[in-house]
Amino acid sequence: MEHEAEVVGVGAGSAPSGDVPAVILSARGEYVPIFVSGDQARSIGMALEGEPFDRPLTHDLLVEVLTEFGGAIDRVRVDDLHDGTFYAKVDAERYDDGEPERFVFDARPSDALALAVRVDCPIVVTDEVIDEAGRPPDSIRFGDDDGPSEER
Repeated sequence: MEHEAEVVGVGAGSAPSGDVPAVILSARGEYVPIFVSGDQARSIGMALEGEPFDRPLTHDLLVEVLTEFGGAIDRVRVDDLHDGTFYAKVDAERYDDGEPERFVFDARPSDALALAVRVDCPIVVTDEVIDEAGRPPDSIRFGDDDGPSEER
């Protein structure tokens, strides 16, 4: 089963090698931290805050090209998790002579989430992913200046 999710923040999780950037999703009453690169975290965070970029980033460019060719992103799915690696899909469509043509693209979750926050499309997460990676809301701390961080 799939559950609609929302990005509740971008912050850092604790790891033996130090803090690791993470996007925190809320789904099914749990938080799902997805670790991303520092660049992806900044891109997603700035898009969430509505901060403009001097020049389009890759995700902005992709959205612009897709739109120019008559396409749209319908939703993104975080639908699998193996050995600590999340997997995602981007569901898109375009119209040809009034008929929808649907596409599904494999994506890194960080890229899928960066697209979703730009086009404000639904984000869904499967039960299997939440069962394995979900955390109770009280296990994620939200600091005033630091954003969310995971308690271990």
